[in-house]
Amino acid sequence: MMPLIYADKSKPLIIKKIGGSAEVKKHLEDLGFNVGGEVSVVNTLGENLIVKVKESRVAVSEELARRIMV
Repeated sequence: MMPLIYADKSKPLIIKKIGGSAEVKKHLEDLGFNVGGEVSVVNTLGENLIVKVKESRVAVSEELARRIMV
C-alpha cells in the first residue's frame, strides 16, 4: 500500500484507504474517491495530480493525494 502521490501514471489502481479528518474524508468522497473504487494518475502539474476517477478527471493537491492509499 502506498500514497497516490507515488503511483505510476496511467496504471489503474484500487483505493484501499482514505486517511485524514472527517472533513477531508467527506471532501474526497464528494469528489468520487471511495474505498474499493478505481483511480489512475493522468498527469502531474507541479505538486498537484490530475487523476481519473469514475470517468472524470479531477485535480488534487499533493496533500490530499498523500491521504489516498492505493
